[in-house]
Amino acid sequence: MLKLFNIIMLLILIIASVSISFLKNLNFAVIVFAAASLIMAILWQQLKAPDLAITEAAVGAGISTILLVLTLKRINGVKK
Repeated sequence: MLKLFNIIMLLILIIASVSISFLKNLNFAVIVFAAASLIMAILWQQLKAPDLAITEAAVGAGISTILLVLTLKRINGVKK
């Protein structure tokens, strides 16, 4: 059962990672990026690497997402 879960999560991660490149809406791309980071954190936990899982969740899904959102907000403010 656990192996099936890992395969499903890996497939979702691959689809999310590839779709980020093709998304036109940058706000949606940031959301998908954050979801991909959270999925990667779950996979690190499944691989018995909790230190990497915590780092991926904090940096990948947390700090990077906040910085990307703030950057998009600033870029959209400059365009107007």
